[in-house]
Amino acid sequence: MSRNFSDTGSRKEHVKITSESKPGFLERLSETSGGMLMGLVTFLLAFYLLFTNEGRALRTAKSLDEGLSLVIPLDSIHSVSQQNEGRLVHLVGALSTSKPLFDPSYGLSIQAVKLKRNVEMYQWVEYEESKEYEENGETKKETKYSYNTEWKSEVVNSRNFDREIGHKNPSAMAVESFTAVSPNVQVGSFVLSKGLVDKIDDFKQLSLSHLEDPHADVTRGGDYFYHSDNPRRPEVGDLRVSFFYAGLSGDDPYLGSAEQVTVVARQRGDQLVPYHTKSGDVLQILYPGDLTVEEVFQKEHQGNTMKTWALRGVGWLAMFVGISLMTRIFYTLVDWFPVVRDLVNIGLKAFAFCVASSLSLLTISVGWLFYRPLWALLIGLLSVVPIVVAKSRVPPKKQQ
Repeated sequence: MSRNFSDTGSRKEHVKITSESKPGFLERLSETSGGMLMGLVTFLLAFYLLFTNEGRALRTAKSLDEGLSLVIPLDSIHSVSQQNEGRLVHLVGALSTSKPLFDPSYGLSIQAVKLKRNVEMYQWVEYEESKEYEENGETKKETKYSYNTEWKSEVVNSRNFDREIGHKNPSAMAVESFTAVSPNVQVGSFVLSKGLVDKIDDFKQLSLSHLEDPHADVTRGGDYFYHSDNPRRPEVGDLRVSFFYAGLSGDDPYLGSAEQVTVVARQRGDQLVPYHTKSGDVLQILYPGDLTVEEVFQKEHQGNTMKTWALRGVGWLAMFVGISLMTRIFYTLVDWFPVVRDLVNIGLKAFAFCVASSLSLLTISVGWLFYRPLWALLIGLLSVVPIVVAKSRVPPKKQQ
């Protein structure tokens, strides 16, 4: 019989107030000096990230263009042609595995590439909210600690709580999570490499509605197995277990037909292995569904573009933070004068924004220099725009 349980949870909280004297000028100056060193390191790392990212992006794009020009669509996946030995091939077919995956502890089996057991324990979790304020020349910090019971897949160490008494968690779980992977995965007559199998990671939760309780001390509720005396009102230390699968590799009366995948890789005998391009990249591509050659490489180009822009954003942010930390000393020097301090803070932020933008564009242009010189020149010219715009907004000095 299927049952659905929901935990009621419990919440406790307390407040702690700590105070410390306001740091003096020399102490704040010392802290700022440490921040300047950290800023310099962040600043230099931003240069490295931005420069190497451009080379990686262009190298990947060239490798994908090379792959698209060489790939051969296979007419049949059920026979291995020696004419395609060592060549880049494209094929579409259903996943298949030689044996189902089992979890004998819960009487569960499935014909799939991967089976994941996810174990959660009912535990205390600490939340922290802080605010600072000044009172009688001291800086006071008010911290509110709240505790709630929740299902967590990782053990929460209650020794790190502000108040462990009354909120103690077990140090380990009696049942462990794990992921089982089929040792032999095929599409037609071709065996997938480990790298291709790793790409099959679209996990879906497995319905347990057709299963019975595996043991007397285990109760099924919805899509979970509960190790609990009362799943409706779980206690700290109780467990619940759920299952996920990826890459259905056989027809299942509850889940449907085997999953179709599209693969682009090098043929080596009856194996599909990585293909090494002239640019030094590796091509071994797998997507769910039935995709044409053009659609596969279009998706790869889109993924490369998204990754490139994401790393550019991270690089710019790292440079902005680095410059802000290195120039923080000017803010510290005028910290005693509120009006001047606020104006200097705004000016430093604007300076960091403009310089980070210009240097990021300049670094990107250097990265393109050996691949596309014209684009490198245009981006290099664009790098001066933030500085010019910032300078144009500075009012000219009055003529005497």
